[in-house]
Parts: sequence; structure tokens; C-alpha cells
Amino acid sequence: MRVAMLTGGGDCPGLNAVMRAVVRKGESVYGDELFGFRDGWRGPLEGNIVPLSVANFRGTLPRGGTILGSSRTNPFKVDGGPERVKANLEKFGIDALVAIGGEDTLGVATKLAADGVNVVGVPKTIDNDLSATELTFGFDTAVQVCVDAIDRLHTTAESHDRVMVVEVMGRHAGHIATYAAIAGGASMLLIPERPFDIDEVCEKITRRHDNGRFASIVVVAEGAMPKEGTFATTTSELDAFGHVQLGGIGERLARAIEERTGFETRAIVLGHTQRGGTPTAFDRVLATRFGIAAIDAVHDNASGTMVALRCGSIVRVPLAEATAELKLVDPEVYDAASVFFG
Repeated sequence: MRVAMLTGGGDCPGLNAVMRAVVRKGESVYGDELFGFRDGWRGPLEGNIVPLSVANFRGTLPRGGTILGSSRTNPFKVDGGPERVKANLEKFGIDALVAIGGEDTLGVATKLAADGVNVVGVPKTIDNDLSATELTFGFDTAVQVCVDAIDRLHTTAESHDRVMVVEVMGRHAGHIATYAAIAGGASMLLIPERPFDIDEVCEKITRRHDNGRFASIVVVAEGAMPKEGTFATTTSELDAFGHVQLGGIGERLARAIEERTGFETRAIVLGHTQRGGTPTAFDRVLATRFGIAAIDAVHDNASGTMVALRCGSIVRVPLAEATAELKLVDPEVYDAASVFFG
């Protein structure tokens, strides 16, 4: 078979590990010809394709990012886009496509599968917000990056009796923020699932300092909202999937805390450092298992499915199920974090 892959959306630690596994088993076990479309869905849209082999992926297991490049291109927002994608797949003789991405990338894959394209999905998002899988690769790495930063911030915050507001990624779901707050020993957590009252936040911080304890670490997801407001944004521009560019809540929150409590407060935005760098061992293993399962699904003619982790096993689920709804933070996990607030 002639099998192609693409990586769409934000880059994510473990992408190369997935593709490495697809190519290794596809070439060595199934005798496939492997190809890669560059820059997400822009590749099949514009016919930008490259041959892949085991040799291309030597040394890439610990490498972050994606050697194919990525983009947030949406073929369904381009005139004649889906038709161009299908035409290019036929032009290059591609028998099956492995789409590696999050909600948006797999949403496109879902529509194309319904239109007859032979496509298998692999879940990728550091946000861990795809409902059909227990975990997505990249999440563990992103959390570890956040925890490393929080560990360092504790000492400088204690030295100056400061409040440190750490803004992490999480548009609609606060998985990264929640796990980082628990593992990093944060004293406050603000996530999109729980609109916050700034007065209550400041009251808990004040009580913490009045009790003779030094410094506070507040972890806030970029999509967290005050009860009376909306998202804090740095731009009103939308991407190809209709998402507003988020960011800025950390700085706004830091100013509000300092004004209301009198405590010196600093905001730290971890931003794209959460996406970059080498994947953790856990993410390398999960990504490898997903890649092996994806090429197996291709050869089992399981088009329209996505590989997923459930109860420790890799299974197949319908693509439509994978993108039907976002997975939000489990209230029990949030409650565990809240024990340490204030």
C-alpha cells in the first residue's frame, strides 16, 4: 500500500515518535511505501508530498516538533478544498492517510472519511481534551515543563514574599493547569471549567500570607474566566478553525491581585515552551504505541477510526466519537487540587 501521513495543528512532543512507528512497521512488516504531506492539511491541499523511509526517522525519537511541519489549514474553509485534497490523494496514488492531530485536524479527517477518503486518526494534543481517549501524547511532557518551572518559581517567590501567577495553555479545558498545580504544589488553580471570583482568590491569598506563610503560586489556564467576564485575549483575529488567539489572563490577574492585596505580584507566561523540547519517556512510549496501532488499522481497513488509549490498551474508536465533545477536567481531580488552595 501507499500510505501517507500528516501532522496538523499545534506542534507536540511525540509527533516524530508516532510517524517513526508508522514508517517502521509499515515498511518492515507490511512492505508499504510511506509518504508525508507537509504542513498539515495544507500538504494534501497543495500537493506538497515527500517520500519517507526508516532512514528519515533515525535519531528523531527524542526530538520535539514534527519533521513534516504543521499548520492550522482547514480545507473546508477553502473554495473547492475537499475536492482538491481528494484529487491530490488520487494523483499520488495514496491508498490510505494517517492524520495526526487534535480536535480540528481530526474534525477535517472525520468529514473526509464520511466522504469516502480512507483515513485513520491519531489523537494529538498537549491539552488532553479529546474525549475518546484517556490520554494524548504530549500532555505528560507539557505538564512536566510546567512543573519544572513552578519548582523554580517557588524559591524566588519565597525569597521576596511574592505572588507568582503562572499562565499555562488550556483554551477550554484545564488539564495541564490542574496536573501542574497538584504536582507543583501551587496554592491556587484557575481553569476554564470553574469561573473564578477575583475577590475570593485575593481573600485566600491574603489569608495565606497573614498566617505567616511565604509566597503563593497561582496557576491559571489561558482560557480561565472571571465570573463576570469573558476570555482575556491578545487579538480579535480568528484562525482557520474559528478560534480566538488567547493569552493575557495571567498579566491581568497579576495586576488585580497586587492592587487588591498589596502583595508584589509577577506574571509568568510559559507559552510555547510547553510544546517544545524532547518528549518524556511516557509520551515516547504512548506515541509509539499509537503509531503501531494506526498502521495496523490501515491494513485492517478500519477507515474512519481513531486509535485511543483506554484502560491501558490501545483500541479503535469512530472518528466521529473522538471529535464529538471536549473532555473536561474530572471534578474529583479538581477537588484534590482544591484541598491545597490558600
